[in-house]
Amino acid sequence: MDQEKIGKLIRDIRIKNKMSQQQFAEKYGVTYQAVSKWENGKNIPDISILKQICEDYRINLNDLLDAKHTKKKYMRKWVIGGIVVILILLLVLLFFLFTRQDAFQFKKLTASCDDFTLYGSVAYTENKSSIYISNISYCGEENKQKYQDLLCILYEEDGKSKTEISRYQYQEDDPITIEKFASMIELHVDQYENTCDITNTNSLHLEIEATDLDGKITTYKIPLTLSGDCN
Repeated sequence: MDQEKIGKLIRDIRIKNKMSQQQFAEKYGVTYQAVSKWENGKNIPDISILKQICEDYRINLNDLLDAKHTKKKYMRKWVIGGIVVILILLLVLLFFLFTRQDAFQFKKLTASCDDFTLYGSVAYTENKSSIYISNISYCGEENKQKYQDLLCILYEEDGKSKTEISRYQYQEDDPITIEKFASMIELHVDQYENTCDITNTNSLHLEIEATDLDGKITTYKIPLTLSGDCN
């Protein structure tokens, strides 16, 4: 997949339909920063959003991933052929996530706190889960404070202990705001050992530690909510 070509195609779709990045973002339940990342080739939408874009603008999913803007043909033989191609593509994506072709499903991952919004997903089979989190936005009280050391940790909590899953850290000479740091965070965990039955308990959390120029540490704890039930 060529992220830059996919981003250019998404931008062309948005402009042809006379939509701003904010309007496009609201349509798909993400932030305008997320749309900007897509269009700049820094990220691609979650598979569920890609499928919805294809449905809304009559584009074949495999054509979108190949960065081709081809309208769907609704003659019966082409519909059948398109379904076959999409099924094959989904199997290939599944193999990429889990290194084998198991049945899989997606659950939407969101923040359940007042200071941050985010979009992510958990893809799972009977044996493994893959976690993807991006498009994080700070929406708390205005904070122009700049920090020199920032750390975001994804962990699972069972009430007695915390197990770290992944982390993203910023340690540069140029201090930045918490808003800037949030927009940079991207976590992708393949082959996570726990299955949907465990993540269904909403035990996942993000924790952000921000150290200012005087060494003072501010900590944000962000509970994560998973939509839907395990089948």
